[in-house]
Amino acid sequence: MVGRVLGGIATSLLFSAFESWLVAEHFKRGFDQQWLSLTFSKAVFLGNGLVAILAGLFGNLLVDTLNLGPVSPFDAASIFLAIGMAVILSSWTENYGDPSENKDLLTQFKGAAVAIASDEKIALLGAIQSLFEGSMYTFVFLWTPALSPNDEDIPHGFIFATFMLASMLGSSIASRLLASNSTRVEIYMQIVFVISSASLLLPLLTNFLVTPSKVKGGGITFAGCLQLLGFCTFEACVGIFWPSIMKMRSQYIPEEARSTIMNFFRIPLNIFVCIVLYNVNAFPITIMFGMCSIFLFVASILQRRLAAIGDKSKTEDWAMMKERDAEAEPLNVP
Repeated sequence: MVGRVLGGIATSLLFSAFESWLVAEHFKRGFDQQWLSLTFSKAVFLGNGLVAILAGLFGNLLVDTLNLGPVSPFDAASIFLAIGMAVILSSWTENYGDPSENKDLLTQFKGAAVAIASDEKIALLGAIQSLFEGSMYTFVFLWTPALSPNDEDIPHGFIFATFMLASMLGSSIASRLLASNSTRVEIYMQIVFVISSASLLLPLLTNFLVTPSKVKGGGITFAGCLQLLGFCTFEACVGIFWPSIMKMRSQYIPEEARSTIMNFFRIPLNIFVCIVLYNVNAFPITIMFGMCSIFLFVASILQRRLAAIGDKSKTEDWAMMKERDAEAEPLNVP
């Protein structure tokens, strides 16, 4: 239990502090804003994809080939984390924020709550993130029993590697979309959420359209193959989601409260996942996937609302700039 508490703290830091540091350092050095999107895409491609595959293979080597036991991957992970700490301490500059605005923890949380409540764009972004990530983490727990309902012998390692390849493909697509000046992230993410919603409907559809097998054991079934195709599509959407949500967070979340607000977003996410997993035996797996599909469709609706608000804000900003320019022009007096 203590390990899980410390792991939760580490996870919150992993998904907030590093991204906040990167965004602040990027603008501090005067880099082009477009480069930030490319950095996010490469981080997902290399980190969430390629390194995840290599880490899985290395963990399998430690457990199965070298027979070091199931704890050995955790020990190996601590070594890599120590190496990362040494690299960061020796080569990264610290970001202390504005020294004149040192605030205690309670004040920071109050400021983050006020920012979320007063800015609809931030609230929408938090809801979208919680809905998608909640569905994603639920999928992580459900895909194995979905593909082997009768204890079929499925190649878990190969399937996981396939998922990671699909995620890498998605991050590659995202890098092209983010680099395009004609495609806005708020627009294409609506389509991504709809596709991800449809992909997680496949377990429910195959349950009605394909006669389920009652034979215990054996290989993956035809229905399982169809579901696997849908799951790979969902993982590709995950690959697009990560750099895209990072891009939107850099646009809409204020710098001074970015880390706190991002951790605020994780509160409903964790509650959602806990509720789902606590009731996982109360509902069939197909119903759980149907719920995730509904949540993803709601995320697409909220994304559409965010895009509309973004367009309105840009229009208002453009009108204000034109008004200021008009006031600044000298009067032509004859």
